Order: sequence, then C-alpha cells, then structure tokens
Amino acid sequence: MQKRMLKNKLSVLLSIILLCSMIMSIIYVSAPKVQAANEQKTFTVGFDAEFPPYGYKNDDGEYVGFDLDLAEEVCKRNGWELIKQPIDWDSKDMELTSGSIDCIWNGFTMDGREDDYTWSTPYIDNSQVVIVKSDSDINKLSDLKDKIVVVQADSSALAAFTGEDATDENKALAESFKDLQQVSDYNSAFLNLESDMVQAICMDIGVAGYQIESRGNIFRMLDEHISSEKYGIGFKKGNTELRNTVQNTLLAMKDDGKFDEIAKKWGLETSVCLSSEDKFLDDSQSSNTSSEQETTNSPNKLNFGDVLVQLLNGMQATLLIFVLTLIFSLPLGLLITFARMSRFKIVQWLAQIYISIMRGTPLMLQLLVVCYGPYYIFNISLDQSYRTYAVIIGFSINYAAYFAEIFRAGIQSVPLGQREAAAILGYSRAQTFGKIIFPQMAKHILPPVTNEIITLVKDTSLAFALAYTEVFTLAKQIAAAQASIMPLFVAGLFYYVFNIVVAFVMQRIEKRLNYYH
Repeated sequence: MQKRMLKNKLSVLLSIILLCSMIMSIIYVSAPKVQAANEQKTFTVGFDAEFPPYGYKNDDGEYVGFDLDLAEEVCKRNGWELIKQPIDWDSKDMELTSGSIDCIWNGFTMDGREDDYTWSTPYIDNSQVVIVKSDSDINKLSDLKDKIVVVQADSSALAAFTGEDATDENKALAESFKDLQQVSDYNSAFLNLESDMVQAICMDIGVAGYQIESRGNIFRMLDEHISSEKYGIGFKKGNTELRNTVQNTLLAMKDDGKFDEIAKKWGLETSVCLSSEDKFLDDSQSSNTSSEQETTNSPNKLNFGDVLVQLLNGMQATLLIFVLTLIFSLPLGLLITFARMSRFKIVQWLAQIYISIMRGTPLMLQLLVVCYGPYYIFNISLDQSYRTYAVIIGFSINYAAYFAEIFRAGIQSVPLGQREAAAILGYSRAQTFGKIIFPQMAKHILPPVTNEIITLVKDTSLAFALAYTEVFTLAKQIAAAQASIMPLFVAGLFYYVFNIVVAFVMQRIEKRLNYYH
C-alpha cells in the first residue's frame, strides 16, 4: 500500500515538473528576441534547403544559392556573422516569431502576405508556372482538367489556386483538377511526376528553370503562367530597424554592381527588380489593413473544434496505417522468426540480411524505395492509388523485422525441457508450438511489443514523405495556412490519447495473460 502511494506521489511530482517545463518553454519561445541592428553580431537567415537556385545544399555539402550569396555580402558589409539556418517551410512563421531566425530569405513571395511580415522592397520578379514531362499531352492550362497536380505545401503556387487572393480563373482551374496534392519539397514533387503518379507540378519559374536544366530533357514548362509575383525578405512584424539596415545594404550593392554580379552568377539577371524608387510597405498602413482584414476574416479564425473537424480525415488515414500495419506485420514477423530460426543456413542467412537492412536503414528511405523503386528500377509506371499501398507495404516490412526479433527472443525464453517433454508425450512440432510455446511466448513479449506499437503510432507521421496526408501532415498544412501553432497541439493531443488507449488495451491483455499471479 505504501509503495503504491509513493508511486502515485512520484507520478504527480513528475507531472508537475513536466507541466512547469512546458510553461517555461512557451514563455521563453514567446519572449521577444528582436535585436537592435546596431547591436547585431550575427544574422540568422531561415531558408528552405531544397529550393535551388535560391538556397540548397551543393555537392560539397555546403549551403549555397542566390539569396544566401546576397545575405553573405550583406553580413560582410555590416560586420555580421551569417548563420544559414535550414527550416521546415511549414514551420517558418514559428521559427521567425520565436526568434530562432532573423528573417525568411529564400524566394519568399510577398503577394498575399503583405500584412504578415515587415518586408523589404521586392528584389525579384517571379511567376508560377506548370511543369510536365516532355512527352506529356498537356500543352496548355486547360489540358490540366482531370489531372493530378502537385505543389509544395504553403507555397505561392498553392496560394495561387486556393488563397484568398487567388483569381476566379485559377480557382476554377484548380476545381477542374482530379486532385491538387501537397508535398514537403520539390524533389518529392519531381519524383512523383517522373514516376507518373502526378501529371504536373506548379512552382516558381526560377526554381523550375533550374530543375529542368539540371534534370536533362525529361521535363518542359508550359508557355502559359498561373500568376506573377514578387520576392522580398520577410522580417518579424515591427522589426523595421533590421529591415532598413539590410535594405540599405542591398541598395548599395545594387549601386556598385555587386547585386547584379551575384544575380548573373545564378542566371537570374533578367528577373531582378530591386530599385531605390520602391517604397517600404508602411507599417502603420499595414497595421490598419491588417485590422480591416482581421475584422473581415474573423469568422475564418479556427478554434479547437474547427481544427478537430479539419483533422478528422487525417486521423482516419493515421488509423488506417496503424491497423493495416499491425494486421500484416505481426504474422509476417512470425514467418521471419521461423526463417531466422530455421535449420537451413541459407534461410537463416537471408532472414538475417532482411532484418539487418530493415533495422539499419531509415523508415523514410524504405518508404521512398517502395514507392518509387518500381519505376526507377523496373521502369514500371504506377498510378496514384499505389501511393496508399506503398505506405502500408513500407510500414509492414519495416515493423515485421522488429517484431521478428521480439518473437525470437520470446520463443527462446521458453525452457528447452518443455519441448523435450512435449516430444515424449507425442506432440507434433506444430502442436508443441501452438499449445505450449506460443502461449508462454505471448506473455513474455507483450511489454516490448507494446513499445513497438506505441512507436508505430508516432511513426505514421513519416507517411508525409510519400505525399500521403495523415494527421500530422494535415496539421502542419493547417498551421501554415492559419499562422497558428494550435493545429499541431491538437495533432499532438490525438497521438497522446491514441497511445493512452493503446497502452491501456495492452495492459489489460497483459493482466489477462498473467493468470498464474
């Protein structure tokens, strides 16, 4: 009784400590971290590391690009140290608000976001274009009807189709698509296009030109454009002092020719639009506009219930991955266990190699191989429906390897004497396993199996690598669209409740099997 009371007190104490830590973290993240420009010693640029030619990792493993070269020169002239900070594009607003970065500088579209940041003047003219395979029968925008089109999450292309400022023509065009999908990066988009899982990509013209040139003659660009836009540097709202310093430095670079030199280096000289005649977006005017928009759009602000409703589809997708993975991976794991314990060395060897590969490589890589491997290895074109199968297959073969080793440990924990006694009594091998070994193995392996099942609940979020929209991917998309972290907390609550239910069910099963107590 005393032990139970002590355990309860410790649980309460740990819960209080965890809660206090979370509150302190939120306070720390929420605290303003804007430095005065004259006190600036470092300049942290947030950028998408998969967005060439503006920012990406080259063959030498270094972050390079047009925007990063500009930032490097700005820091050099102001005596700052440049910190190149790759960010998840869906989380860019949280990075900026928390002070983790000083600005978002990476082909960042101003259009439609004028009131969300303190902007520099525009420095690049850009357009949204459509990329298709060279042999595609899509030659104009109207040919996209009933086709699957992919865009990057929270990108200008997505905003051009679904944003508040999207034209009626673009909205009608988007409605004519069979599906408008979102991926985390453009590399995934091109993998989908090349393997025929989608028929077109909508993206920035500067990035499109770089991708087409670097990938050979596999793709081409449609002549018609979706929309035009301008790039600027986005600073935290109100950080005008740092914005002015950076802007004035860019204008000085424009005057002495350094800006145009960097633009020519990256093949963007025809897109440059930086001019001292452009005026900053006045913050007071922006604030008034924001107030008007907030009043107009206030019904669109999501509360907890609205977010929960929007996440329902993602929750169903997560549950589907979870249930089907268990249905297939548990029996497959048992088969691999038998192979691993086989008397035939070649079978043992093959099982060991399989387990070693599955446990030694990232699950995300395995998902990509299962999804795109048939096309790149065997030149087999697969349709959109295969994406769901690829997710289930990838998760099942991965978790089967882990379950196999757990099953093997459970079988070997049963004393050898029981097998010998069963043989003396005339039991066959199948009867011995089914009636003697398996019931004891099941009791022994429940704790590690429970751990794997709980891990599976959280790992379902990796399905985003295949543009499969489960609950966490959907939460990131909603959070990016609403500039709010609440959808991520709702998704986290879903995972937590889900795991509580899983742990409770497994504990009940474990108690039921511990009949000898």
